[in-house]
Amino acid sequence: MQMTLQFFGATEEVTGSCHLLTINGQQVLLDCGLIQGGKADELRNHDPFPFQAEQIHAVVLSHAHIDHSGRLPYLIKQGFTGPIYTQRATAQLCNIMLRDAAMLQERDTERKNKKRVKNDLEALEPLFTEDDVEQVLAQFVVVDYGQRVQVADAIEVRLSDAGHILGSAIVELWLGQKPEQKKLVFSGDLGRAGMPILDDPTFIEKADLVLMESTYGNRLHRSWHETLVELKSIFKATINQSRGNILIPAFSVGRAQELLYLFHLYAKEWDLSRWRICLDSPMAIKATQVYVNNYPILDDDFKRFTRMSPGNHPLLSCAEFVSSTEESIALNDIHEGLIVIAGSGMCNGGRIRNHFVHNLWRKEANIIICGFQALGTPGRLLVDGAEELTIHGQSVKVAARIHTVGGLSAHADQAELLRWYHHFEDSPAIILVHGEPEAQKVLMEALNQDEATQPKSSAIAQWGDCLDLTALPEFVWLNAASDTPDA
Repeated sequence: MQMTLQFFGATEEVTGSCHLLTINGQQVLLDCGLIQGGKADELRNHDPFPFQAEQIHAVVLSHAHIDHSGRLPYLIKQGFTGPIYTQRATAQLCNIMLRDAAMLQERDTERKNKKRVKNDLEALEPLFTEDDVEQVLAQFVVVDYGQRVQVADAIEVRLSDAGHILGSAIVELWLGQKPEQKKLVFSGDLGRAGMPILDDPTFIEKADLVLMESTYGNRLHRSWHETLVELKSIFKATINQSRGNILIPAFSVGRAQELLYLFHLYAKEWDLSRWRICLDSPMAIKATQVYVNNYPILDDDFKRFTRMSPGNHPLLSCAEFVSSTEESIALNDIHEGLIVIAGSGMCNGGRIRNHFVHNLWRKEANIIICGFQALGTPGRLLVDGAEELTIHGQSVKVAARIHTVGGLSAHADQAELLRWYHHFEDSPAIILVHGEPEAQKVLMEALNQDEATQPKSSAIAQWGDCLDLTALPEFVWLNAASDTPDA
């Protein structure tokens, strides 16, 4: 039986998730995400796929974040016609996120083409359009948590809650038939235990191979208590001392809703009545309604809290929802007492950049970075201490205070990743994906240092690597893309 796994994204980088399963000639893709980062990184999204899109039998999508779902329209544009299996809420969120991505693609291409026409250059095409997104939505097959479905002749799948964002899933895959059957578990993006709104990540017990993310494989987040104390101190210091605005670049799905919930829970303790809080993101506003509508899969504390105050929904009561461009621009005339939550989460697009132009140079302002920032993004530059940013072609001095609040991360840290892996029986083989090299190296060392839980085989995925799954738990690489050794 032919059974292989090949890696075509999120290899020694966090974004661009894309992994190809082939069993007896049938191909199933795990995720198909956009590459994010600097301009050179984003240009790679236009590269042809290293496989024939029309030969892909099905896609299994772990969650809606654009670095996992964002190249699905391009895949369809290149000839993919099969089903896309995903959790129900993920399909609803993709309806919002992929439409927004298409709009940005078309707008960006139109802007570039105006310059190209002046230079007598051939016009460019957007990576995909809203028509391509419509086709993606038509090809979704929704799957509920715990439901086991057949996605190809010899592949069955079950999704379990990953606790990362609404609808995020750990993907269990049964490959082939017994007695040769192998089980692959793809973590997707793993969330954190005890975080608000969502249930904790599901522990899985059995696997022959674990494909695990490693975004924060080299660090530990602050405790939840320390994070809440830190946020309170930022608000208190700003209103009592600097008296400026607070800007929070936030992912429209996940982080924005978490912030709304915290502002509701701690409104009195953090003295938030002294602030005007604005969610300045049409996409985040729409995503918030999806969270409200998917009440049954949220955690028990959130559901209990909501039942206790039915007329005061914790996601809808504490902030003004700013939809129109005119309303957003008007916020720029306010110089103190304003908290703005806006996209994009890595500061490489969206309305947050306009607010940066009016606030980043002001020493009274505060910027709260509360999510992963990919290499090359403006958010990463701020975290690394940049003294200026280029925004809309102009240089903007960084005088605002930059706060990196890692405890708000929706990704598991090193200890949480290890805990999740150690719940597997018999220490299955593991391959690390979705992480930068240093984070992966440190996590791999931590995995292998305990003999009692040391994986049977371990490796860090390299782009193009092709693994023979029939040889598990031994790693047999079938191509010369890399000579990946067991770590």
